[in-house]
Amino acid sequence: MYRIKNSVKILLALVLVASVSCHDLEELNINPNGVDPQKADPNLLMATIITSVGLNVVDLGFGDIAGVMQHTQKDGWAGSHNRYEWDDRAKSWRTYYNILRNIDELYKKAVDRDLEFHQGVAKVMEAYTFGLIADLYGDAPYSQALRGEEGSDYFSPVFDSQREIYLGILADLETANTLLSKGQNAYQGINATQDVLFRGNVAKWRKFSNSLALRYYLRISEKEPSIATQGISNIYNNPSDYPLIASHNDDANMGFIGSSPANSWPTNTVFDIDPRGQYNRKKLCATLVEAMQALNDPRLGVWANKVEIPLVLDTDPDNANRDEIVDGKRYIGQNIVDRYLADGGAPLNYDEEYVGLPPAEPGASTYNLNPNLDQGTYNPHASMMNDIYKDVAGPLLLSRMMSASEVHFILSEAAMKGWIAADAEAHYKEGIRQSLNAWGVGNAYENYIAGAPFGGLEELIEQKWIASWSAAAEAWFDYRRTGLPVLESGPAASRQAIPLRFYYHFNDEITLNPNAQAAINNLQTTEFTAPDTENSAWSRFWLLQGTGKPW
Repeated sequence: MYRIKNSVKILLALVLVASVSCHDLEELNINPNGVDPQKADPNLLMATIITSVGLNVVDLGFGDIAGVMQHTQKDGWAGSHNRYEWDDRAKSWRTYYNILRNIDELYKKAVDRDLEFHQGVAKVMEAYTFGLIADLYGDAPYSQALRGEEGSDYFSPVFDSQREIYLGILADLETANTLLSKGQNAYQGINATQDVLFRGNVAKWRKFSNSLALRYYLRISEKEPSIATQGISNIYNNPSDYPLIASHNDDANMGFIGSSPANSWPTNTVFDIDPRGQYNRKKLCATLVEAMQALNDPRLGVWANKVEIPLVLDTDPDNANRDEIVDGKRYIGQNIVDRYLADGGAPLNYDEEYVGLPPAEPGASTYNLNPNLDQGTYNPHASMMNDIYKDVAGPLLLSRMMSASEVHFILSEAAMKGWIAADAEAHYKEGIRQSLNAWGVGNAYENYIAGAPFGGLEELIEQKWIASWSAAAEAWFDYRRTGLPVLESGPAASRQAIPLRFYYHFNDEITLNPNAQAAINNLQTTEFTAPDTENSAWSRFWLLQGTGKPW
């Protein structure tokens, strides 16, 4: 892990993100007031690429996908987070293709200057970014993307199939593994300060590449079992040729600078001082809280504060109208409860330590008799996120792009299914250990594992889901593949099922490219697609068609 240092060079690199815009998927426009990519140093491009991808990983995994996977819920302005009120006017892939343009430029510069390290990094980051596009949308421009400078034939690129994109990603990661296979001293032009993941450590980039390949072999395992089995087996059985992230010390984590809203943790209260800001709006979901309480999970105290003022039901009939705070607890009588429930409130939670918001709760802003009735305000009767999430930066405020925990959970599943000759339980336990280490509570491992025995896929995916806190997009992708953990959309959700994908954006994807319609036609409608057409968050793309998952 390497936390971003507050340096002028990285700040300049961040500016480059704004200097590259697009007319369509291929055309590269140069901001005359910004940094010309043709003249930019490859190391500055590297910093720009990593930070851009890292910010998007947090935006997904600590944003709306955290709501989908019931890690968090909002009690103000919650439509897209709690209720999946998405449509074809939101969640464009424009940002991802802007990042890919910078990656393409980095790769070309690295080839021109014979910089194999930079070529390898470019291949890893390209695979990561195209992987997100395929994961989130399905079919997408791939083979003809980023080729607009070659002429008008590429102004409307074809949409490659989701399958072809995944196979292309895996091929690129194989190339990256080869490019990054030499000793550290064999590489030229490395500027460690601009590598905000691994400080120019070639071996760690190689581990990242191969670990990412494991992720994508598992991703396609339901549709291409022979390819997945062979790929995972080859990596596992050849550790010297395919080293992996095995320890949390090698996790692919990006930190935050904390000098402006753009480079700070998104719920910080330093730049967002509004009492209805992101920190007060976002609270842990009851689904996650209750699962962690059942396991006596020490990470819960790292992620959440205890309830400031617990509720206590006074069952004395003579105190039916009681409502008072005594010794830090709010005592309420049955009449208070009955009026709250009659007004549509959800059942009250009297837990004295941790209380999460139920998923898609219609009365989220008033949940548990919150006396602060405005949207997105402090709730003394529910768990707020830990105070660390008020900070702009910190040792645990990271964009978690790939972890040792995830690698061990992948290997556990592969072993359980007979794809590799390994101990499934051992990798399950090591996945838990590495997650606890990553969150600074590794000393609780022995007690924790005694109450979280390995029982099979359900326990494995539950632990992987918990470990993906603040990086919940990967948990979403696992949920679609396995149907685990079992999640029920709440009463106010726009559909009574968890969504499966992002819509193709009307302006940025459909209107600009007539080839989008063929991709839409490849989607398979479900019982939850209506009232949408095929282009719906509840339609199945190739990865899910014929699998019967997740619902």
